[in-house]
Amino acid sequence: MVTFQFIPFHDIERLSSAKRVNKLLNIVKDNKIVIMEGRLKKQEEADLIEITMEEISAKFKGIELSVVYPDRNKQTNMQKMKGAFANVLLGDRQGMTIIGPASIVKKIEKNPDKIELFTNDSKNSTRYRKRKRK
Repeated sequence: MVTFQFIPFHDIERLSSAKRVNKLLNIVKDNKIVIMEGRLKKQEEADLIEITMEEISAKFKGIELSVVYPDRNKQTNMQKMKGAFANVLLGDRQGMTIIGPASIVKKIEKNPDKIELFTNDSKNSTRYRKRKRK
């Protein structure tokens, strides 16, 4: 079973960068895939990756991270201006961040109209068991 945990922006906007990163990492360590409204700052992403690298062990294999952000090339000038104004007032809520444990998430691919999240095959999966020949 795969568990997704949604994190609304207002749950993390008042946290310091360190607490924000630790909160997300702790959720991922519980083998949950985080779907977060908005995105982390560049430094927070770097910190998350750095801390993850330090904590890799036999039990925790690391993370897969992807940020889905609106394509600005397809926006009109008015839409871009509205988006910039909203970011100033509300924080960087545009987009979505997906973070999952590497033991579960194989890779995350972004396409213009969809997100594909590939999971690692379970050893107990009946889908890939060899069939006995009769």
